[in-house]
Amino acid sequence: MLQVREASVVFPTSDGKSVHALDRVSLDIAPASIVVAVGASGCGKSTLLNAIAGFLPLTEGSIRLDGTPVMRPGGDRGVVFQKDTLLPWASVLDNVALGLRYQGVGKRERAERARELLCMVGLADFGDKPPYELSGGMRQRVGIARALATDPKILLMDEPFGALDSLTRETMQQLLASVWAQTGKQVLFITHSIEEALLLGTTIIVMSPRPGRIVARFEADFVHDFARADDIGPIVSAPRFVELREEIRALIHHPPVSRHGALQ
Repeated sequence: MLQVREASVVFPTSDGKSVHALDRVSLDIAPASIVVAVGASGCGKSTLLNAIAGFLPLTEGSIRLDGTPVMRPGGDRGVVFQKDTLLPWASVLDNVALGLRYQGVGKRERAERARELLCMVGLADFGDKPPYELSGGMRQRVGIARALATDPKILLMDEPFGALDSLTRETMQQLLASVWAQTGKQVLFITHSIEEALLLGTTIIVMSPRPGRIVARFEADFVHDFARADDIGPIVSAPRFVELREEIRALIHHPPVSRHGALQ
């Protein structure tokens, strides 16, 4: 269980003022769940993810993973960014195995684990290739495999499909749903897309503009159908899907006033 309690982040600025990016946010992410944070730019989504990753200290509040305070980056949290951060001089296989190498895992074992994950993300035949020979979507598959290699407790994904074309994005969304169904990992996923949030999230949190607060929470189960769907048309046209999409859109454009960052 990942627990965020009354988390606030305030950034100092060069003019001596400050930016209140996150305001008293409280959130639980249970095992085998995908929590998707959606909202307009500047609502604190990425700030929240970076704090959970250990990249950014909280000004107030706390973050705990299985009861242990999160103070710095660690192998118990895998991160996938919008832009891939693969090493261009290393093979795809070595990129996937990078975290295992730093953990001291032997060469044969880390190669076997990397090959298993490349099979899972549909890149079994590309282990010897350099990343620059792969498409953008394929490189993001490598990034997902690398994040999973160390068997983290939670996968943190900051708009990982935002730069992809619509067809590749849909393929990657379904890949993530399938990987989640196979691994049961808990996931925090950041997006600007309401439809993506509904397709992937077991829980969707809606965040308000700065200072970032959680103003609404929705439970959904479309991801289970999406993981095994041949056609997403029936999913996105289902009355409940359309109803939630419009409700979330209204909240983003006209967020309710909230005194606290706790879930409403």
